[in-house]
Amino acid sequence: MSADNYPPPGAALVEELDQRLLLLLRDGRKVVGTLRSFDQFGNMVLESSYERVVVGKQFADVDLGVYLVRGENLVLMGRVDAEGERAPVGLVRAEMDAVRAAAKAEREEARLKGTMRARMDFLDLE
Repeated sequence: MSADNYPPPGAALVEELDQRLLLLLRDGRKVVGTLRSFDQFGNMVLESSYERVVVGKQFADVDLGVYLVRGENLVLMGRVDAEGERAPVGLVRAEMDAVRAAAKAEREEARLKGTMRARMDFLDLE
């Protein structure tokens, strides 16, 4: 196949213009918004966007408005339907303060587990 048969870089994003998208970023954040623009590097401008913070079975949304995502930070992208966007299956909407408290507790638990593993490192038999 010759190089003339391949679409130019970023052409796949043309089909996603004006669509509601869910973006999973490299740092684990989940951002939902309407794709308004992009460039050849995969940088994207989202409109009416928000970050969905999920901890356990609780979630909260943080409004972001117009949001720029650098292409290098994008891990996964997909379309979102209107019903799935507002009522995710198996999750319960909670106040942001409750979700932040749960996230803090989850991070502390992970830190403690890491500390315990480090203390028991001498038991590694491999």
